[in-house]
Amino acid sequence: MAEQAQYEELARQLSAVGAVKRDMGRILPSDCPAGSAAVLTLLGRHGDMRMSKLAELLSVDMSVTSRHVAHVAARGWIDRLPDPADKRSRILRLTPAGEHRLDDMYRRTTQLFAERLSDWTDDEVGQLIRLMTRLRASFGDCRSTPARPPAPVVEETTRTPAST
Repeated sequence: MAEQAQYEELARQLSAVGAVKRDMGRILPSDCPAGSAAVLTLLGRHGDMRMSKLAELLSVDMSVTSRHVAHVAARGWIDRLPDPADKRSRILRLTPAGEHRLDDMYRRTTQLFAERLSDWTDDEVGQLIRLMTRLRASFGDCRSTPARPPAPVVEETTRTPAST
């Protein structure tokens, strides 16, 4: 087991990850703030879902989720379809335009990491991925098995271009 000083240093290093997340937020398209990027990312990763599930994954209340969903729906990036199991509910689904926006965010994120980590070896990048995946699993993160690489999400309150 690690010593107390190591856990303290780990806490300091994880706090400093905010600088990485800020850079990821800066590369988002101007019409796609972090909350919208998080919605697209989670729909891309998990597929169609109810608003309540999205709110759970975002770790925010329904009013915040509704604002994010309204923003992406107004831009045509998602559809809100009737839920066949409960006509009072809606199922959120990415549209082709939403997929395109998400792909653009992934390209931007990949380019950012390629630039910032250009002096890292493939083994070092792989080790970071393995350790971060293990860290997330240790905390029970339900989003630990993405179908696509994370796009940047500034606040996923982490496709993560912004807070996965």
